[in-house]
Amino acid sequence: MGGGLVLAVMRDAGNSTLYRCCLRYLVRDGWADGWHSVEQPEAWTFGHAVLQSETIGVEAKLFAASTLKGKITYDIHQLPRDSLFSLRDSLISLLVHYRTGARPIRTQLCVCLAGLALQMLEWRNVIDLVVQTLGTDAQSLVVLLEFLTVLPEEVTEGRKVSLSEEELSHRTQELLTDNATRVLQILVQYAQVTGIDKPTPALVACLNSWLREIPCKDVVSTPLIDTLFAAFHSDGAFDEAVDCVCTMFRETREVDECMDVIEALYPRLIALRPKISEAADTEDLDMFKGFTRLFAEAGESWVVLIARMPAHFRELVHAIEECAKKDEGRDVISLTFNFWYDLKNYLVLEIYMDARMHYADVFARLVDIMINHLEYPKGDKSDLFDGDREYEEKFREFRHAMGDVLKDCCEVIGSADCLTKAFVRIQTWMEDYTKQTPENRAKFLGWQKLEAPLFSLRAMGRMVPADEDIILPQIMRLLVQLPEHEKVRFAATLVLGRYTEWTSKHPDYLQPQMNYIISGFQHGSKDVAQAAAMALKFFCQDCGKLLVDNITQLHEFYENVSPNLPLGSLYEITDGVAHVVASQPLAKTYDALMLFCSPIATRLMEKANTATDNDKKCKLADEIQLLTIFVQVVHPHVPEGQDNPMIRFWQGIVPVLSTILDGFVDFLPICEQVGRFYRSLLISYRTAMLPLLPEVANKLSTSFEKSHQGIFLWVSGTVIREFGDEEFTSQATRDSVYQFLQAQCLSMFRLLNNTHPKEIPDVIEDFFRFLADGIMFHPAKIIMSNLLQPIIEASLASLDLQQTEPLLSVLQFLRDLLAYGREAPPNSTYRKTPMEVRNAVKAAASTMGERITQRILSGLMYSFPSDCVTDSSGVMLELVELCPHQMIQWIKSTLELLPAGSVSPAEAQKFLNSVETAASNKDWNKIRYTLRDFTAWYRRKNVTPRSQITGIAGTENPRFRFGG
Repeated sequence: MGGGLVLAVMRDAGNSTLYRCCLRYLVRDGWADGWHSVEQPEAWTFGHAVLQSETIGVEAKLFAASTLKGKITYDIHQLPRDSLFSLRDSLISLLVHYRTGARPIRTQLCVCLAGLALQMLEWRNVIDLVVQTLGTDAQSLVVLLEFLTVLPEEVTEGRKVSLSEEELSHRTQELLTDNATRVLQILVQYAQVTGIDKPTPALVACLNSWLREIPCKDVVSTPLIDTLFAAFHSDGAFDEAVDCVCTMFRETREVDECMDVIEALYPRLIALRPKISEAADTEDLDMFKGFTRLFAEAGESWVVLIARMPAHFRELVHAIEECAKKDEGRDVISLTFNFWYDLKNYLVLEIYMDARMHYADVFARLVDIMINHLEYPKGDKSDLFDGDREYEEKFREFRHAMGDVLKDCCEVIGSADCLTKAFVRIQTWMEDYTKQTPENRAKFLGWQKLEAPLFSLRAMGRMVPADEDIILPQIMRLLVQLPEHEKVRFAATLVLGRYTEWTSKHPDYLQPQMNYIISGFQHGSKDVAQAAAMALKFFCQDCGKLLVDNITQLHEFYENVSPNLPLGSLYEITDGVAHVVASQPLAKTYDALMLFCSPIATRLMEKANTATDNDKKCKLADEIQLLTIFVQVVHPHVPEGQDNPMIRFWQGIVPVLSTILDGFVDFLPICEQVGRFYRSLLISYRTAMLPLLPEVANKLSTSFEKSHQGIFLWVSGTVIREFGDEEFTSQATRDSVYQFLQAQCLSMFRLLNNTHPKEIPDVIEDFFRFLADGIMFHPAKIIMSNLLQPIIEASLASLDLQQTEPLLSVLQFLRDLLAYGREAPPNSTYRKTPMEVRNAVKAAASTMGERITQRILSGLMYSFPSDCVTDSSGVMLELVELCPHQMIQWIKSTLELLPAGSVSPAEAQKFLNSVETAASNKDWNKIRYTLRDFTAWYRRKNVTPRSQITGIAGTENPRFRFGG
């Protein structure tokens, strides 16, 4: 059934049942998505016919109104300009007709009329005509308010329509700025008609929509302000009033310019404070959330005044504090977090020291409020959250956010006072605990009140100076004596791990804390063991120099516990002991590495010999990471000319991993782990890796040729970078590295001969990242070589991809390549790009530019993700700069390939004229946004989620072929 026949059926649809049958067919066929498109110009007639019918059901009419909206947004060019007046009059008549009808249809019609008003530049008296036509009865005024509400929204989203920046700016001035006073008069008249103390949602929503245009000082000087705040005493327009007043607060952020408005709003806001208690007492969550949002938004907007005039605005701060305190369900307290952060940022400045002292008591109470909210729920012992995993995850995230507020408090009143509050709570709990009977102590009742201040100590750790000598010593002595409970042990262990920098300056506390942490590995709880692993890592990182003499005991401990730890914890303690190895004197580094890494290498070979299934292979890959951790951590400075003990040690380990790689080159996890090991060697030891470079480079080359895994290209890019600097690398080495680059390119070209880029997007990404490194360090060699042509061909073939990261790698490489056609190079390789390099790039651009233009325009109009727009336009800009006259022709010829009717000749010409004018003026920014706006508009108009078209017909790239 074609579109015309379906249309005829729907015209005759006399009831909603038949309509639904037709609609199901349209959706199934994918036709409804394109109903408003250029291929169905009869939809103009259809929409009006259905909306004017007295027999067709509401669902069909709503669909028709939506269709009409789409036609006005995207296909207004289908109508002669002189017919737009008839369309306007018809829409206004329909609004009059539906003023008492279904609101969704009325809303769609308002959007239609607003969209037409935006594009119909000839229509000057938009608001006056609508007011005059609709009339002044109560129901008509509601329709008028709906239209006025959507008008600013449609205008501010004007990029949907085909208007130039200048046209859109001028029309915005005409429709919004010039009408602001008139709209305010209409709103005041409506409020007086309906009653100043009887606000309606439509009135408040309309005012909110226009607040960007109507100055707040004008609003507060009218009775509308009374109407607005009256909404907080009834349910009818409460939510709309919250939105509107919050908008007014945001509009008064420039406080020096808006003091009159703020002084008018502030007493009205403070008068609402009793509503906080009322909402909390009645457990009205929506009301409580609304008032919390209201006061928090005011606080954020006026925060500089709160710091300047603390006495005057103290009541507002108290109101926000009250919202935080009374939120027993922790549902809305997060709305206050930004305010506390913003206020803290002012109070820590010297100029606001008086305000800081003024609000010290507020922040002191805020510490107690936050610690109270940190408490775990008092649920079942086996499941505190009664099976609600979503609530549990939300609670965990929420605790960390509250930890940030505690950090703010530390900055305002000092970490000592904040620590003291937590310490006193722990002390008090311990005193109560010791008074209990043995039976009650065994039940560990109320442990939540002990765990919460422990968590707060951890959260505040970053704010506590390492030389704190008053509270922390008492806390540290107490922590290692806490009674055993899983949650308490977990929290206390993490606290110790958080204060390791302090412990490094107070070594007397090191041994009791280490004993406490190490005993956690035998606790029996996986959570406690994981916390112990994390804490041990931080201890070794910060206290490594204090542990250098305990390297043998650490090794024994490591060998004993590592077989039983989950992988993440194993990595953490490995990182920890690696830091102790790195802290050894240089003369002992080799022996320390040998002590820890040789057993790991031996176990790897043993596991490699028995790894016959995927599970064992994955475990083998996981253990390779242990060696990588040592490489990443153990790289102390070695004086120039002195033997590097790390390189000497790793020379014995690299062959082990190379052998493992040869045996499992077809297993991706092992390839990735060995690749990361190689890359870590290159990054950690840089040019000191020269003795190992031939073996590593050869292994990367042969492994990529065998496996076609992108990991080897990723690591190859590191080789290019680390051995590409002329200052630190000899010419002979750089020449060898370039030969290595050529070999990897040839392997990739042979792979592309038999594999489409869509089958290997990750490899494509790694290849072009690799080429980006190559073009940075060896630009002339690549550009002047016979590699250039197949590289560009590979990039064109890869522009068929639709994944973001691979596409970005291709586009960014093309930008870098084409940039060498300019006198100023894209990096510091040259002061000026050599003329022969520039000429080679210009020749390539002239030869391949049309195909590049076609592929990029096709992608922008149909398939590229939005994140690729910037780099796509960057490539186009480089082409415009290199080949300005040809580029205009290339764009024109590409537009001629678009489906008939998808772009009108006038629209295409306007786009071309804009680009050409900007190019002649070298206005690169204008080219960028013109290209962005045109392609985005085309895509919205012509491409639907069900569209089968993924590019412009005729721009398809031929299959990549390489004969080398």
